[in-house]
Amino acid sequence: MNAPHAFLDTLSDSLQQKLRKLGLLSDFDLVLHLPLRYEDETRLSPISEVVPGQAAQIEGVVSEREVLTRPRRQLVCKLHDDSGTLCLRFFHFYASQVAAWSPGTRLRVLGEVRAGFNGLEMIHPKCRVVQAGMGLATALTPVYPVTAGLPQRTLAKLIRQAFEHVQQAALLTEIIPETVLATHRLPAFEASLSFLHCPPAGTPMQPLQARTHPAWRRVKFDELLAQQLSMRAHYRQRRSHRAPVLPRPDSLLKALLSSLAFTLTEAQRKVVAEISRDLAQPHPMQRLLQGDVGSGKTVVAALAALQSIGNGFQAVIMAPTEILAEQHYQKLSVWFAPLGVSVAWLSGSQKKAARKLELEKITGGLAMLVIGTHALFQEPVQFDRLGLVIIDEQHRFGVSQRLALRMKGMEADGVPHQLMMSATPIPRTLSMSYFADLDVSVIDQLPPGRSPVVTKLIDNSRREQIVARIREACHAGRQAYWVCPLIEESEALQLQTAVETYQTLNQTFPDLKIALIHGRLDSNEKSAIMAAFSQGAVQLLVATTVIEVGVDVPNASLMVIEHAERMGLSQLHQLRGRIGRGADTGICILMYQQPLSEVACKRLQVIFKHTDGFEIARQDLLLRGPGEYLGTRQSGVPMLRFADLEQDTDLLEAARAVADTLLRDYPQQAHCHMRRWLGSRKDYLRV
Repeated sequence: MNAPHAFLDTLSDSLQQKLRKLGLLSDFDLVLHLPLRYEDETRLSPISEVVPGQAAQIEGVVSEREVLTRPRRQLVCKLHDDSGTLCLRFFHFYASQVAAWSPGTRLRVLGEVRAGFNGLEMIHPKCRVVQAGMGLATALTPVYPVTAGLPQRTLAKLIRQAFEHVQQAALLTEIIPETVLATHRLPAFEASLSFLHCPPAGTPMQPLQARTHPAWRRVKFDELLAQQLSMRAHYRQRRSHRAPVLPRPDSLLKALLSSLAFTLTEAQRKVVAEISRDLAQPHPMQRLLQGDVGSGKTVVAALAALQSIGNGFQAVIMAPTEILAEQHYQKLSVWFAPLGVSVAWLSGSQKKAARKLELEKITGGLAMLVIGTHALFQEPVQFDRLGLVIIDEQHRFGVSQRLALRMKGMEADGVPHQLMMSATPIPRTLSMSYFADLDVSVIDQLPPGRSPVVTKLIDNSRREQIVARIREACHAGRQAYWVCPLIEESEALQLQTAVETYQTLNQTFPDLKIALIHGRLDSNEKSAIMAAFSQGAVQLLVATTVIEVGVDVPNASLMVIEHAERMGLSQLHQLRGRIGRGADTGICILMYQQPLSEVACKRLQVIFKHTDGFEIARQDLLLRGPGEYLGTRQSGVPMLRFADLEQDTDLLEAARAVADTLLRDYPQQAHCHMRRWLGSRKDYLRV
């Protein structure tokens, strides 16, 4: 919310440029540029009372000052007061400082005290020469995030001026109804900001630094509320669109279910019912289907597709890799052929003639189910009547890609329904915040007979033991994967490593049939290799992470992942999910190489201790934070600056409830709140 004549506009171009580096584009941004921490310059401590490891402000007289050259060049000053002596040490200093801090000079210093070799000391404290009549500060000193060329003092002054400007322009007036504030015990907005920029002397430091003070909670609540309002507003907006009404075609669904060699779990039946209800509505479904690795999402997708097909509309399934897309194609072709449903297949590596034939079937409405990769949202693909878009591993696709596919179905019948699927479980708090614009279904039960995979952490130096384990498993009639590492995101290097590993293992196991699969093979080669592995003709499959999603070979019970320390938690969990799908217990060996970084060590401990995908996802969120965790879904979405999803769950739940109340009962205030916090970014979610 900018004032008619913004304070920012009065600043020089160079100053505005520096502020832009900090993301400060408006007066309100400046006001919301809150301190990282605080320093207490409101009181003095005697040297005898300071404690190592804590910050303190001390005033004393310089008794000694010298520039040492060993072990490294440094300025050392001895400071004493009536109670004791403290050493000040500076490794970076100017000649003017050496001159100013001569013996007999009274200094006021602020810094962290530590135990040094010769007693208590401070390293590079904040230092000022005491002038006559120099009093103590009356408020805690804020320390703001800064950028090069913008000193702390300058930024603090700009923030004070911006605050006065927005106060005068009445831009900090209360928006949220008084009843809401009273219910959730939240202080006033303007008073909270004023307090955080200038906490009075005596304010306890701990709740300020931990951001649990009521003033911090008010700011966090407002931020979460803006996010929830935006998400829920888009949710309501989408529900105002028209979509094809697709009632449940019972006979077709029963025909598929009776032909399967398994029965649905209770969890699968529950989500099928939720999706089926949505498809029968006159507004577009926007549902996220979550299910851990191997929980049976494919059959749920097949039933949803049949509900569209049974009503004369096409359905499309888009997958992120050719291997996964082709596996869907093969499985669903077998399921749908007896039902008289034609399935088309599109991929980027298809031959021109085959592609032309498939495109004609899609455009003419002969193919009722279309399966493919990114090729599906390219220009030549035109649908006859698209009723349902299913996106597998939805987080692998950008917002624009998902929108491009959905736009192909926006015809006279309205907007197609959309089902997104993910085998990467989304932690509850993340689902409540960044996925608040979606309805969420969860398959929280594995099919019967599936036991958790046993995970082992083995140092690379014990490679011989792993080789023996592979030989033993393959000679016993089982199959194994050997997964090569992702190397600095380089496909070329990853391929080179996979080829070298394949050659080495061929020499190690001359008696085994070994194959190599990677992303550079064309689709026919990949299909042939996967078919040979599925049929047992290949005993050991050397692979890049291309097999991460969707590959289903029940007889494969052993997996070795090289350099597991280089991979993310969700990727390791996905890879591990490729085994243990048959009668034998799956064993996943995570081979790592020393030295391990602290983060890599924590990741390996999490994947070793946990098999539940939701708990792994929660730990992943704690390690990486929501920005990195969300990936491409949130392209262009402002991340939370103040609220912490793990710490502030109660505020998130409150904001979620209040958002619906405001949109229903106080639409004007809801709009003003979004404008205040999001500005032009309030329309960030289309898909």
